[in-house]
Amino acid sequence: MPPRPRRQQPSRPNRPARKPARPAAVARSPRPVGQAADDDGLERLQKVLAAAGIGSRRACEELITAGRVEVDREVASTLGIRVDPLKQQIRVDGEPLPNPKRVVYLVYKPIGVVSTNYDPTGRPRVIDLVPPDRRLFPVGRLDRTSEGLILVTNDGELANLLTHPRYGVEKRYLVQVAGVPNAETLDQLRQGIALSEATVHAKRVTVRSQHKQSTVLEMVLDEGRNREIRRMLAALGHKVQQLKRIAVGELSLGNLLPGQWRRLSWEDIEKLRREATAAGANDRPRQAPRTRRLAQRGGRQAGPRGRTTGRQPAQGQQPTTPRKRPGKASTWRKAGRRGSSG
Repeated sequence: MPPRPRRQQPSRPNRPARKPARPAAVARSPRPVGQAADDDGLERLQKVLAAAGIGSRRACEELITAGRVEVDREVASTLGIRVDPLKQQIRVDGEPLPNPKRVVYLVYKPIGVVSTNYDPTGRPRVIDLVPPDRRLFPVGRLDRTSEGLILVTNDGELANLLTHPRYGVEKRYLVQVAGVPNAETLDQLRQGIALSEATVHAKRVTVRSQHKQSTVLEMVLDEGRNREIRRMLAALGHKVQQLKRIAVGELSLGNLLPGQWRRLSWEDIEKLRREATAAGANDRPRQAPRTRRLAQRGGRQAGPRGRTTGRQPAQGQQPTTPRKRPGKASTWRKAGRRGSSG
């Protein structure tokens, strides 16, 4: 058989010349696996510099690649590095970066909104209710099935004052429970309920209204644990049907509706700060002087102005002059009182 004629391929138009390869870019720090870009609590360094008024985003990138930016006293020459401007020291040409402007929003959190910055399931967050012009975080938490007042801020110091148990800032709640708690149940809430991690109590409990099958209580707490009110009442046999936080310190919801917010004034913020500081100073237990505690235990006899005069002699025994310790005993006592790292 004669060979089959070869099939000719249709001519293809000439392809345009490839673009020259882009120059190697500056290495960028990889993003941790499982973390979202905007929800891990950190921001890109060039974005922080631009927000502080150092220059445009491109100009800030040039400052970083030139090695003129330091983070915690270390030169940061890698684009894409993520920092926390509230906790880390950032310097440009040796000068510290200006502190970001502090803001505090009072938000009425609706039911179904979570009070966390990162939620992998994509549920609505309380920080989505306020203007997204800076990185913010909620002060404390309200669980998803609760509603009411929650503060959103970028002031870490204020958040610590409002949430640390040492300062004891009061939070007021309206709680609707199933059934009608009696006087003994209310006393148990005031005296303390043993939970798995600690014994907790309500500072004040009053009955606001009673219905056939439910009761509305007003509870005041000065600390916050995970689902504390629900667990306390569940331990006493009363399920929480509705829970609403109506006040933090002297701040209240006012006329806000669910999902609404208002920005606190400087006077409101300073008043809240002073209130928290004063509460911490008043609630701090005062310890008796060391010499008086020793005298109460019978170790030494307390003399005038609380000074000790040595151990009391037994009956019929002549008092003896206490022997002096060799060396600098006072320095040794002071060092022992401060404690050692060993």
